Amino acid sequence: MSQSFALDLKVARKKAGLTQGDCAHLLDVYKDKVSLMEQGKRLPSVLEICTLSLIYGRSFERLFGSALEDAHQVLKERLATLPVVSNRWIGRFNRHDTLNRLAARLDEFDPTEHGSS
Repeated sequence: MSQSFALDLKVARKKAGLTQGDCAHLLDVYKDKVSLMEQGKRLPSVLEICTLSLIYGRSFERLFGSALEDAHQVLKERLATLPVVSNRWIGRFNRHDTLNRLAARLDEFDPTEHGSS
C-alpha cells in the first residue's frame, strides 16, 4: 500500500478530530486495524472504504486518490505485457475492444480529478 495513502487516512482522521478508537468503533473493527491501515500495513475492505468516505465526508476519489494513482501505474505496466490470445478464441473481439478502451482511459487519466496533486 502506498505510504501517501496511509498518511491520507491518518490526516483525514485527525482533521475530523477523531481518535483511532472512534474510527474503530464506527468501522466495527479493533483499534489495531485502524492503526495498521494508517501505517500502510493493511488495506481497508470495500465496506471500510465506503464507511471511511462517509465518516470523513469525502468522496472515494478524494480520500483514496493516491491508491487510484498506484493502481493506474501498475495497470498500465501490466497492460503492456498482457499475453496474446489465439485468433480462434471467440471472445477476442470483445477482449480487443475492452483493452483498447482501457488503454485510452489510462492515457487520459488525470490524478487531479481523483483528489491527488
